[in-house]
Amino acid sequence: MKQEIEVLLVEDNLSDAEMTIRALKKNNLANRLLHLKDGAEALDFLFGEGEYAGRQIEHTPKVILLDLKMPKVNGIEVLAKVKTDPRTKKIPVVVLSSSKEDPDIQECYDLGVNGYVVKPVEFDEFHKAISDLGLYWMIVNQPPQ
Repeated sequence: MKQEIEVLLVEDNLSDAEMTIRALKKNNLANRLLHLKDGAEALDFLFGEGEYAGRQIEHTPKVILLDLKMPKVNGIEVLAKVKTDPRTKKIPVVVLSSSKEDPDIQECYDLGVNGYVVKPVEFDEFHKAISDLGLYWMIVNQPPQ
């Protein structure tokens, strides 16, 4: 990968992924976005394994947008691995989920999630939520150096 990835979108639902990417593109925040379809791919990317063996893992994304309910490795497992590894624990992780289940929300915060957003059902609300989220994490937020 020649460019550093700024947004890592981990989402198995292609419709949700397309709407997320569209909302970020509208605000010019998707130029360096990588969409991965499951948690196993995300872990391979983040830790330079599998298909991403040899990737310079010190080039971390500015933010990870993470779905919870995914095949192979679910979002909670990805979050736990990211937040317990010293190389990745400072990467902001925002869960984007359709789950309003309190146990999911509680577990994510216990694991160190930086934000938990329930995906709005209505297209316009979804678009606004993602746009606001992207602007905050890519422009407003000041990450550690």
